[in-house]
Amino acid sequence: MRVLGIETSCDETGIAIVDSEKGLLAHELYSQVALHAEYGGVVPELASRDHIQKILPMIERVIEKAGLRTEDIDGVAYTSGPGLVGALLVGATLGRSLAYAWNVPAIGVHHMEGHLLAPFLEERQPEFPFLALLVSGGHTMLIDVEAFGKYRVLGESVDDAAGEAFDKTAKILGLSYPGGPALAKLALTGDRKRFKFPRPMTDRPGLDFSFSGLKTFALNTLQENPDAKADIAAAFEDAVVNTLRIKCERALKEGMYRQLVVSGGVSANLYLRELFDKMGAEHGVDVFYPRQEFCTDNGAMIAFAGCQRLLRGEHVGLEIEVKARWSLDSLSSRFSSDV
Repeated sequence: MRVLGIETSCDETGIAIVDSEKGLLAHELYSQVALHAEYGGVVPELASRDHIQKILPMIERVIEKAGLRTEDIDGVAYTSGPGLVGALLVGATLGRSLAYAWNVPAIGVHHMEGHLLAPFLEERQPEFPFLALLVSGGHTMLIDVEAFGKYRVLGESVDDAAGEAFDKTAKILGLSYPGGPALAKLALTGDRKRFKFPRPMTDRPGLDFSFSGLKTFALNTLQENPDAKADIAAAFEDAVVNTLRIKCERALKEGMYRQLVVSGGVSANLYLRELFDKMGAEHGVDVFYPRQEFCTDNGAMIAFAGCQRLLRGEHVGLEIEVKARWSLDSLSSRFSSDV
């Protein structure tokens, strides 16, 4: 089965085609970073308009890159939530319309399920069951993954997501948008040990996260040490990554997991990968990540997730439904444990 995937949940337009037997055939990604940079964050209306302008030409190019014709597409998958409603509607409306015109089934994909399954786009893939850490600008959660579609959220952020905390702290430090990568780059030149940042909620039971306090701690530290931006960035990054590590270690021990998937935009952070690889080696746990280009939002992960659901007979009707908020726990599925 060849599935066209469409991702428009926020500020990236992602298009891809996945073949259930051959894997990823072609993909293309357009980022709106330059468009939103002058505003210091995503402007929803501008995001929606840009998706409208870019999406159809991108679909045409990806089909051509894959060496296919429209009649070779067997299904269409699109992100239906969570995300910005206007942006979601662009991809969902076009995706459902194309499926209708081509007389093929369509499926709305949960954005976080796409991130969760992104490592399956690689040659080295995890096996069920496993523990997953999803870390992005909008979400931070630990998930028990029994099989495709069988997910149980074990813990999540009670305030800012890890990626959101990175972006807000970068803004405090006067760094350019997008803040997360800029902060990580600055941290490379800093002393991680000069300032001791707290590890929030690690001194109590449970697997929930909290990162908003680190942002305030960074602000106070900067006011007292205005010439120490690189050291503050390094200490902040160290605190976030080690907080994630501590919670993951706790979940791994409680669930006796032997495999860990780390995905989402923050999983591209090199310091995080370094610490998590060490943690995996120490505990005999195999750690899996998506390749760098598939850590952020992309069409390939949506095409893959949609393909798995379509193969199992799931599809949507003619209605077009998107959800700004959508719990991963609420996903219904007929998935088996077979890939």
